Amino acid sequence: MSELFEKSMSTLELPRVLELLSQCAVTDEGRERARALRPMGDMDDVKRAQAETTAAVKLLVLRGTPGFAGIKPVAASLQRADMGGSLNTRELLEIAAVLRAARTASDYGAGEEKTPISHLFRALTTNRFLEDTITNSIVGEDELADSASPELASIRRHMRATESKVRDILQKLISSNQSKYLQESIITIRSDRYVVPVKSEHKNAIPGLVHDVSSSGSTFFIEPMGVVKANNELRELLAKEKKEIERILAELSADCAGFKTDIEDDYQTLISLDCIFARAKLSSAMGAMEPALGDHIELRRARHPLLDAKTAVRNDLRLGGSFDTLVITGPNTGGKTVTLKTLGLLTLMAQCGLHIPAADGSTVRVCSAVLADIGDEQSIDQSLSTFSSHMTNIVAILEQADSGTLILFDELGAGTDPVEGAALAAAIIESARAMGANVAA
Repeated sequence: MSELFEKSMSTLELPRVLELLSQCAVTDEGRERARALRPMGDMDDVKRAQAETTAAVKLLVLRGTPGFAGIKPVAASLQRADMGGSLNTRELLEIAAVLRAARTASDYGAGEEKTPISHLFRALTTNRFLEDTITNSIVGEDELADSASPELASIRRHMRATESKVRDILQKLISSNQSKYLQESIITIRSDRYVVPVKSEHKNAIPGLVHDVSSSGSTFFIEPMGVVKANNELRELLAKEKKEIERILAELSADCAGFKTDIEDDYQTLISLDCIFARAKLSSAMGAMEPALGDHIELRRARHPLLDAKTAVRNDLRLGGSFDTLVITGPNTGGKTVTLKTLGLLTLMAQCGLHIPAADGSTVRVCSAVLADIGDEQSIDQSLSTFSSHMTNIVAILEQADSGTLILFDELGAGTDPVEGAALAAAIIESARAMGANVAA
């Protein structure tokens, strides 16, 4: 795609339409793909994309939106798992989210009659067992469920019993006559060990190990000798718990690596579906329709998609077939430029697989390029006048034009002597026609 074609797409405001499209997508990658969408030049590709959008519109009406929320890229995590790496809980939950989305999307498309997108739903490989294994093992980021393994459940049961024993011992100390030595009657933790806050002047009144001192020096955090053994046991259990968690995460990571290809394929399919349904949502929001594809352009009651649908003036436009040039005339602020932009923008939208805001019976031609010279092209940095800038742009357009090109000229011949400008405009249009291009000016 040439730089001039890219510039023309920007002039015709296709990026603004694609930004609206991106807001209809659910996933981050779906939004990125929407912004990066470019017109297709092959008739079959455009037909396929238009049919996909239409099929998604029908499904939206019948079944609502399939769930794509929460899907994040998982390729890097799966690659690391495939190389023997251990994934963290967040990465595993993201993989489970892809599996869940694949399952719900598969259910959404189940029983559907054959449509242009039914093959995408059928391509999804559901894995309820792996999905449930991950979600039942991980209850939140950085937290595994006791049921993740019998060993983890046993370790945590012993931890709770030991913690209870430590607290009972310390609670008796707090409730005894030794409480007068404490800064506060509370149990706290320092360095993973249960301690009590003792006034500095009474630090020798409670035999034990000092684990910390307050910044003011008025409080010593002491582990009484009576709980040292139980705290030691608790530390050992914490180490066992950590080791068992690492083993479980490694096992889950290996399970994911075993289905690496299926999960990656599911992710890509879900992103494709997200993009298609984004096109369908935009179609519904615009009140748009699928245009027919032919060898000419015929737009019925077409409006510019970025104007308010309630106030925008709709136009009937035809170009191609029996004639190859359309000249739009009228007074200033009469809507000539908007009409010209509508013609180009709706052509680009259709070639992106987007429905267009026009009435039934509209037809769009698939062009190899849509090249536009619209607006004030004055270039200060290149020391070019408005006329010179227009001419530089027009020369570039004529150099790239061919029989598959749609060319849009706005105020052709402006910025110079009216008589000379009119003669030049006629010569430019004749040159473009000679190349077989369709011209609107």
